[in-house]
Amino acid sequence: MPARRSPRNLDLNPAQRQAVEQTDGPVLVLAGAGSGKTRVITRKIAHLARMGVAPEHIAAVTFTNKASREMRSRAAATMGREAAKAARICTFHRLGLQILRGALEEVGLRRGFTIFDSDDSLGLVRELARRHGLRADDQVPAYAWRISAWKSEGLAGDQAASSNDPIDRAAAIIYPDYRRELLAYNAVDFDDLILLPVEMLSAHDAQRAAWRERIRYLLVDEYQDTNLAQYQLMKLLVGEAARFTVVGDDDQSIYAWRGARPENLQQLASDYPTLSVIKLEQNYRCTGRILQAANGLIGNNPHLFEKRLWSEHGPGDALRVMTAADTTDEAERIAAEIYTRKITGRSESGAVRWSDFAILYRSNHLARPFEEALRSLRIPYQISGGTSFFDRSEVRDVIAYLRLMVNPDDDAAFLRVVNVPRRGIGATTLEKLTAIAARERVGLMSAIGRTDDGMDARARLRLVGFRDWIAAKAQLADGDHPVRAVEELLADSGYHEHLRLNAKDAAQAEKRWDNVNELVEWLRRGSKDAEVQDLAGLLAHLCLIDALDRDDDEGDQDAVRLTTLHASKGLEFPHVYLVALEEGVLPHRNSIEADTIEEERRLAYVGLTRAQRSLVLSYAEQRRRYGQMVSCQPSRFLAELPEAVLDWENKREPATPEERQATGAAALADLRSLLGG
Repeated sequence: MPARRSPRNLDLNPAQRQAVEQTDGPVLVLAGAGSGKTRVITRKIAHLARMGVAPEHIAAVTFTNKASREMRSRAAATMGREAAKAARICTFHRLGLQILRGALEEVGLRRGFTIFDSDDSLGLVRELARRHGLRADDQVPAYAWRISAWKSEGLAGDQAASSNDPIDRAAAIIYPDYRRELLAYNAVDFDDLILLPVEMLSAHDAQRAAWRERIRYLLVDEYQDTNLAQYQLMKLLVGEAARFTVVGDDDQSIYAWRGARPENLQQLASDYPTLSVIKLEQNYRCTGRILQAANGLIGNNPHLFEKRLWSEHGPGDALRVMTAADTTDEAERIAAEIYTRKITGRSESGAVRWSDFAILYRSNHLARPFEEALRSLRIPYQISGGTSFFDRSEVRDVIAYLRLMVNPDDDAAFLRVVNVPRRGIGATTLEKLTAIAARERVGLMSAIGRTDDGMDARARLRLVGFRDWIAAKAQLADGDHPVRAVEELLADSGYHEHLRLNAKDAAQAEKRWDNVNELVEWLRRGSKDAEVQDLAGLLAHLCLIDALDRDDDEGDQDAVRLTTLHASKGLEFPHVYLVALEEGVLPHRNSIEADTIEEERRLAYVGLTRAQRSLVLSYAEQRRRYGQMVSCQPSRFLAELPEAVLDWENKREPATPEERQATGAAALADLRSLLGG
């Protein structure tokens, strides 16, 4: 498929057009911040279709449902809704799920397998740790994290690294049993959605050939965020033909703690010697001085491929550096400035909105003083990364019922709902049932009705009744009535009354019931999707939404956004405040001690490039840590910014009384004008 000039792509800049139209061989598109990468990917999908690749043979994968929805919407606008729907535009994990569903026998799963969430996985690791006599419960999250990291590296149980580290040694003991237990539960965890397809495609030639026939051109978004297992999956799918385009930016690789490997860029160049590298360096978001600062900062990191962002938006204002006495002073000054700019300011599109402003910080705990300062001025705000809809207990209860209907071997779901609402099935009964299940080597649902080990007759009848009730609802759901089955289950169980009895007041009970109804309504809408064939498909879709969209719950509110730098990636705001730029905060003290400053610098770079028009950088001379006020040093990253683009408040000449009076008079005049004199 040689590159071909298309009149449809004349509105692209030269680098974008080359990235879209080059379809012969492997292509790496280095897409700087704000350079139009999503536009390139969606245009390339349409271009491939015009070149003769059937849409159903094109796959475009990314990392979040939000990103895939946007990609699908833009593709539909370019190539038509039906063609965009035929293309395989989805997340990495949804693609992995599709592969697993077509290879159940090869991976040892059965129809209706469950996707464990992080709490389920943690509970299983805790149980296995106890079985092995590893009693340090406070270390269980570390064991679970290590197992997840091994899966992200594509390692099977017998390949797990051994070391002198006690966490590694304990996790290596648990890991093989953890994988066996998941299969016994007919379940996978989130990491398995990548690892199991990699293992299966590596071992089964027919499946590998079939998937290479299905996917004849692969596009990967946010390539710098791929882990080793995802890279292995990509290689298995493209084969020697190497018909793919990956789009990414090594300067925005900020998820090493989640297994992302910016080294995959270098690995790509090594594995594919004919790789074409195309750089998107024109930025459509920021002013010149913001880009000059960003280029100057990130230039301190080593690069396999050099690039330098530029813009046609003009130089813009200097980046202001604010020095605050302490955290309270920092928060109050920024809140007051936002208030003033909102009330007196104008933008190109009219009045300034609260949502034009964002406050970015390294860690969540830094948000509190800003919340207090914004509340004191009655400024609306929203915080990214709040409680997910799927973390609400009533939503988790209903999803556990769905899981049990789909997969009776899901012990975690069984234990969550067997006595919710109360059915008189207590801890003693469950202990005896667990003993039966362990002796018979079956799941808890399957153990009901077997030799009772002295179980109370009434308790046995309650368990049998629960099992048969779930089976009846599962049979109804397995027909053409999955939503009706859920509605009947909720009605029969008395779950609404359960919420009333356990809420602090009637308003809270109704709010929680509204959440249940919202979930049921989502199931109703989802059941009309041609891709979702049954309750198992609906449930898998729900689990992926939970895992991939936890930072996407915020609506389009007119409110100041408070968000971590990690959660800000992919966002942009006219006015940005990047706060707490201090040694030990950004860069974080753990990175300083571990000498891993490069990712912290990339994190600061992401923060700088969120700003469209104005950027304020702030630090406090004192900050409270562990209950005591300690002195702070400005972040080294401030010293790495080009001095010519900075306006240091503490280096200005003090204003004269006349200048202060003139400034005050001007501000007062603005307010009077705004309020009508």
